[in-house]
Amino acid sequence: MIELALVGIGTGNPEHLTLQAMRTLAAADLVLIPRKGEDKADLAELRRTICAEVLRDARTVVAEFDLPVRDAATADYRRRVDDWHDAIAEVWMQTIAAHPGARRVALLVWGDPSLYDSTLRIAARLQPPPQVTVVPGITSVHALTAAHAIPLNEIGAPFVVTTGRRLREDGWPPGVDTVVVMLDAGGAFEALDPQGVEIWWGAYVGMPEQITVAGPLAEAAPKILAARAEARARHGWIMDIYLLRRRAG
Repeated sequence: MIELALVGIGTGNPEHLTLQAMRTLAAADLVLIPRKGEDKADLAELRRTICAEVLRDARTVVAEFDLPVRDAATADYRRRVDDWHDAIAEVWMQTIAAHPGARRVALLVWGDPSLYDSTLRIAARLQPPPQVTVVPGITSVHALTAAHAIPLNEIGAPFVVTTGRRLREDGWPPGVDTVVVMLDAGGAFEALDPQGVEIWWGAYVGMPEQITVAGPLAEAAPKILAARAEARARHGWIMDIYLLRRRAG
């Protein structure tokens, strides 16, 4: 049986790697690196840098593969995602099969495999099923709060982590005053009443390119939109995240 380790690598800073992550990668026979096209070549290059720093055994093979593109023509969102995951699982199996001597396989996962990431769901599609282990990594949520030096939650209070699409369609989640928003295609916070709301935003958190903006939502929103557009044009891609908090009264 193949042992598949899903290794969280944090959000772009090689120093985010835990000792467990480094030991797991160093013990692997095969390390898989996904390529997401020219626009996101930086992400593959970061993984290469990590491998160059961590892998010391010349027998460890690093194999890259092109990540399939999600079919935008399919109307049903869940069907699009399921088909995409099937295609990715097939590429994983082909890449692993091309290295029949590998028994310990590691896949570098951006952030952490458990938070708004489908690596575990894709791994469950593999045949024959591997023995899966997960090495947790620093999430973009924690990189964001660290960048702004703020606590994630108020004292004894809950918070919600959601997506830009859900925030735009459903509004502010009930029962909480703190909302973390991921996977926003851009500006979902514009759908909210900004009165009494503060925002802490970050792009490329944890990376040298990190950008942050914070303040009352009404004042910060146009600054964020401008910074986001400029950064996306410059880099060709963007990963951002933000925290919204309503103040009492």
